[in-house]
Formats: sequence, structure tokens, C-alpha cells
Amino acid sequence: MQPGTEFLTPEECAEVDKALLTSHDKFTARVAIYALRSLKSIAQDHHISISALQPEQIEDWVYQDASLQQGIDQEFRRFFSQLVISSLKPLKQMALHLGTNIEDLEVPQVIAWYETEAKARLEQNN
Repeated sequence: MQPGTEFLTPEECAEVDKALLTSHDKFTARVAIYALRSLKSIAQDHHISISALQPEQIEDWVYQDASLQQGIDQEFRRFFSQLVISSLKPLKQMALHLGTNIEDLEVPQVIAWYETEAKARLEQNN
């Protein structure tokens, strides 16, 4: 059912780690990458687009994700489900910015978008 039992692959972690991002932005990028992979799988299982997914479908998936089972309580799963659901907003923004569907986004694009957003915030604050 799940594509793997790791939150992120070592390669994905390395890509995020070398990005020019704050710790907060790296965390958010990691969640978005996990969410993107999960949302693709959920949509495929239900034979619908990511944009047609319902929050309950996403929550059910997160609750069953093998990478989140060991030593994690129900409250954390609920919290993490909300993080994944919330990741839809920036993923939609990325797809719109790139003129593509969420399903077509790839990890380097997610990281690049977070870097661009971080740079824009920096410039705005100066």
C-alpha cells in the first residue's frame, strides 16, 4: 500500500539539506515532499486527481503510513495529518506557478519553490 517505509529517502534528505533554507523552511519542504509522494499514492489508489482528494482520505492514509507507526501516538498522527492536508496549499501554489498539475511536481521543483519563497521573504524584509 505505501511506497516505502521511510519518511523521505536519503536522496531527498540530501537535496533538502543542501538547499539554501532556514531550519523551519527545510522542515516545511520535507513535509511537502512527503505530502506530495503520499498525495500521489492516495489519488492513484482512489483513481482521482490530487485536487479531488478529501481531507478524510488523506487522514486515513497518514494513519496507515508504516513510516509513522513506531512509537507515535494518536495525537501526533492527527497533528501530522493536518500538516499533510495543509501542504496542499503550497503544492497548489507551486503547480500554478509552474503551470502544471500537482501530480507532475517533482522534488527538485518543490525545493526550488521553497528557496524562491525564502529569498522573496528576505528581500521583502530588507
